[in-house]
Amino acid sequence: MMDSMSGAVELGLLYALMALGVYITFRILDFPDLTVDGSFTTGGAIAAIMISHGYSPLLACLAAFAGGLAAGACTGLLHTKGKINGLLSGILMMIALYSINMRIMGKPNISLLGSDTMFTSISPIAVGFLVVILFKLLLDGFLHTDLGLSLRATGDNARMIRSFGANTDNTTILGVSLSNGLVALSGAMIAQQSGFADISMGIGMIVIGLASVIIGEAIFGSQSVFRATLAAVLGSIVYRIVVALALRVEWLNASDLKLITAIIVIIALVLPSVQRSIRQKATAKRRSAELIARAVQMNKGGGR
Repeated sequence: MMDSMSGAVELGLLYALMALGVYITFRILDFPDLTVDGSFTTGGAIAAIMISHGYSPLLACLAAFAGGLAAGACTGLLHTKGKINGLLSGILMMIALYSINMRIMGKPNISLLGSDTMFTSISPIAVGFLVVILFKLLLDGFLHTDLGLSLRATGDNARMIRSFGANTDNTTILGVSLSNGLVALSGAMIAQQSGFADISMGIGMIVIGLASVIIGEAIFGSQSVFRATLAAVLGSIVYRIVVALALRVEWLNASDLKLITAIIVIIALVLPSVQRSIRQKATAKRRSAELIARAVQMNKGGGR
């Protein structure tokens, strides 16, 4: 039981970078970016091919991050300069990345067994914790700069920001690039942790990222930037723990992972609206009771 929980925390930390990337596009920019499924594999592919050819794991991670930045920039350019719908831009880039990733890897699967990785001499939990905290704090700092504030404002009201003379196209491209850079870095670390990179390793990553962000916000809140990014990180860990617990149920198999993910996301999406509805009904009932009590008092006063 303890082994599965530590494994869940380990994976949660490594996937937390992806959750931060998804947070940037879906929560800050309000941009439905499906490039994630492709850029995650891109990061894993670049890291695996470089490490297998003797390059430093750190250099491989930096190259993976750069590859993700490039993929995100292409999606941003398709949307802003090509005037293609945001959702369609992500889908087109995701499709293109499948072939690009195949070109990078040269074959569907690359093994890293016997190669030195970031986790050869250091615990994955320790590395994951340090890397996630570093990028979380860097992201928090960036989002409080003038450029970061314009990025946040672009997601809130792009038309208003354009009226102030800001270039929302550039901020959108920057945000989507940064998001996919973090996603690709997560893919590079997952490839090293699992010992291989596979052409299909990114399938469904966007749903996992969304699940992490939604669960984190539902449990820990998102009142400030610091709290929202922390919620994304903790949400990734909670998601992995929930999945690990769900897979211990006798009638669930490892092949049911995608179904479990979908159910978790549905619950996380439905619960807040149900809670809101219950609160609204309770408030309406309380106000109705107050009005009735007030009417009764007025009638009593009039009777005298």
